[in-house]
Amino acid sequence: MDEYWKVVCSYGHVGRSNEISVSRYLVTSKKLRSIDVYDLVSSMPGVKKSRGGISAVRKLEQISYDEYLLGKEEERENLYLQKLMSFYPNPDKERIIA
Repeated sequence: MDEYWKVVCSYGHVGRSNEISVSRYLVTSKKLRSIDVYDLVSSMPGVKKSRGGISAVRKLEQISYDEYLLGKEEERENLYLQKLMSFYPNPDKERIIA
């Protein structure tokens, strides 16, 4: 069984008033805890670090499968993510399971 997550991350130059918050939608195995998802997202390309090395993850919440599907559609339409994905292509875009 899988778990679905909505994670709001900061991209750009954090701390210089030149950042953007973007919602990302993930599916993981049920064995992962929220801290594991936090670590996973912190290592994703483009997610910035705040001062002191703390990740720029703003919000992390478990969501339903239907919310996940709607969120993935939002991701596909997000121009910032389209540009980011052109620099960091992920061959398995639909599933991130650790």
